[in-house]
Parts: sequence; structure tokens; C-alpha cells
Amino acid sequence: MGRIIFYEDRNFGGRSYECMSDCPELNSYLSRCNSCRVDSGCFMVYDHSNYMGNQFYLRRGEYSDYSRMGMFESIRSCRMIPMHRGSFRMRIYERENFGGQMTELMDDCDSIMDRYRMSDCQSCNVMDGHWLMYEQPHFRGRMMYMRPGEYRSFREMGYSNTRFMSMRRIMDSC
Repeated sequence: MGRIIFYEDRNFGGRSYECMSDCPELNSYLSRCNSCRVDSGCFMVYDHSNYMGNQFYLRRGEYSDYSRMGMFESIRSCRMIPMHRGSFRMRIYERENFGGQMTELMDDCDSIMDRYRMSDCQSCNVMDGHWLMYEQPHFRGRMMYMRPGEYRSFREMGYSNTRFMSMRRIMDSC
């Protein structure tokens, strides 16, 4: 079970709200959210409601100021990442709707271009495990959390100008 505490102000100041599950709208509890503590588990936090916008992966620790992480907006929603024990498997596709070149991943990939000669990834099918996809090679840039399921079009998910070039398994003890 995960536990995260959000604070209105930087450095854990102001009112706080404790969360132990997914929360699509933090503004219902706090006027803004500028710092947090993750007591246990792993979470994705989003700068828009309903798990939209820029995403950041948080594991156990203290996050005193979101602007240092490159997040300029206040956190508006969060999703708890369940612990996964077992294998990891994801198929990535060059085109939308599972078209073009397909590659199956079972471990981290720091560059789909270098390893598989794929110039783009526009859809995927996550069969096992929880993954983070990054817009740049070597796990840099904006990220997107992927849990088991089919993702037919990253463009339709709001990532029209984003190319995902590296993928990492979430293996932390969440």
C-alpha cells in the first residue's frame, strides 16, 4: 500500500492532504500543491486533472519543490503504481494502431533507434508489468506511465508531437 502526502506550499508548508490511492483531482482538497512526501510506494503525479499533462515518477522520498524537477505547474492528480512481481513484456509499434515495425521488449531499452533501428514509436501493447516511456534516448525528457493494456495511438492520448525513444521497467519496490 502506498502513501503520499501533498502540501500546498514548497518545503512541506501550508495545508496538507494524505493520499493512499489514485486521485483524479487534488484541487478538491488543496488550492495548490507544491511539495510532497512519499512515505511508501511509487506514484505518478500529473500537472493536470484526470491524469493528464506532464507526468513525473515519484518513489519514496521528499520532494520539497516541484520547480526543481522541471514541473512548472502545481500537481493536480496522482496515480498509485501497484507493485509488480513477475515478468515484463511490451510490444512497441512504429505506427498507430499497431502498424509498421513491431518489437517485443522484456527489459529496459535505452534507445529504440540504436537497438532496433526504429525511428518512432506511436502505439504499444503492455502485456506484463508497468513501464515508463521517455521522449529521448537514455531515459531523458518527458515521460509517460504505461500499465497493462492496449495503447493504439499516442497522438490521440495527447502526445501528438512527442516521440518515445526509450523505455524502462518500473522495478522499484512500490
